[in-house]
Amino acid sequence: MKRTHLPLNGLRVLDAAARHLSFTRAADELAVTPAAVGQQIRALEDTLGVVLFRRTARGLELTPEADAGLQALRGGFMRFEEAVAAMQAGQSSKALTIAAPRDLTGKWLLPKLAAIAAADGDMRFAVMADEGVDFTEANLDLAIRWGEGPGGLEGEALESDGFVTVARPGGGADLAIGWPGSPDEDATAPVRLGDAGLAIDAAAAGLGRATVPELLARADIAGGRVEVLGEARPSRLGYWLVAPVPQWRQKKVRALVDALAG
Repeated sequence: MKRTHLPLNGLRVLDAAARHLSFTRAADELAVTPAAVGQQIRALEDTLGVVLFRRTARGLELTPEADAGLQALRGGFMRFEEAVAAMQAGQSSKALTIAAPRDLTGKWLLPKLAAIAAADGDMRFAVMADEGVDFTEANLDLAIRWGEGPGGLEGEALESDGFVTVARPGGGADLAIGWPGSPDEDATAPVRLGDAGLAIDAAAAGLGRATVPELLARADIAGGRVEVLGEARPSRLGYWLVAPVPQWRQKKVRALVDALAG
């Protein structure tokens, strides 16, 4: 018999009925009706081509054929339980692998992770640059990505005020600082940098003004490195915490999402 065709549900019913020698008590354990237990046993007998139980004056009895396989069956269920426990062991692990844009990692993510680790000394983080990395190949638990939504994955948006224009407090050069993805992207900008994080640093150094995601500049604004010029500009784009469904449902990932989004 092929493993893919094993009647596992019927075998589980057989195990319960054999332990109790009663379809009624087996039904109570399995939260089904005695009739459903009887149907499963008859279907299993048809599949295996053997009689598993006989009714006698003393009650229900196992046939020799059923008794011959019972020990191995129970050993198999124990192995199943061990396999499930092994697969679920990662749920209690406090090691997580995260991918995020480099500028967001330095400006926002690392301080967040430091606070989480300070509250729980058992936490362990591996952080990599996100360049559309494959979750399975990179063994990722969570990614933070810039866009209009989770992009086909499960996700939760990080709250932000959109874009802000920042400059060194007290003024600096009156030049536009460009970076790939800037809402004011101009190939002729006098100062051009590789990402929004560098644009914030350039603005703090007095090289000019940069329009960047508010979330990215939040710590620099709060610390007085830069000041906001004008009002924040809402945007359909933003940072999203994302993962495929299996990772998203893990307890450790959900806890991290709550901590980062809180």
